[in-house]
Amino acid sequence: MTATNPINLWTSTEHARDYLERADSISHRSEGESALIEFIPATTPRILDLGTGDGRLLSLVRGELVRREHPDTEAVAIDFSPTMLEAVRQRFVGESSVGVVAHNMDEPLPALGKFDAVISSFAIHHLVHERKRALYVEIHGLLNPGGVFCNLEHVASPTPRLHKEFLERIGFTVETEDPSNKLLDVETQLGWLREIGFGDVDCAWKWRELALLVGRKA
Repeated sequence: MTATNPINLWTSTEHARDYLERADSISHRSEGESALIEFIPATTPRILDLGTGDGRLLSLVRGELVRREHPDTEAVAIDFSPTMLEAVRQRFVGESSVGVVAHNMDEPLPALGKFDAVISSFAIHHLVHERKRALYVEIHGLLNPGGVFCNLEHVASPTPRLHKEFLERIGFTVETEDPSNKLLDVETQLGWLREIGFGDVDCAWKWRELALLVGRKA
């Protein structure tokens, strides 16, 4: 899989539905989601969810904010898959505080205003590496001072053997893995975040190729 592989199957209804059917069974996923939620302040006024899918992560974050008695957070959810957009709109139907935007993250983000938290879950690794870094720059620009960026991401293993072992543990092989993936190692991405100007940059949680990358805007 090369870094510039342009394949992206996520406009396919079948591909998106296959993912949704197995999303709950991804090993250790809930651990990563719980770790991410820890970084979202209870009083966060506005959240952006990039590559929201069916809104699973955003729903979990909003649920925790409600539990902390801060139910009024405004949220914007972005995706470009028609199947995912339909699913996230159904999830948040009747909730005026959640806006859903159709947008392909291969292109620069639209004007959305400022946010206090930007979150993403298993989406940015579908972008070519140059676009990943450019998106991180855009995210930094969207955040208010003190805002946090949390990316629960599928990252590259250090060796082919570890990559093969990871795939086996989630029920895939090198031959059957998603050709949309354009995986990049944790160290490179953390370095980018620091170069861009994020502070408190860290890999806050990791299980094999699943990692939580976090940074704050000063």
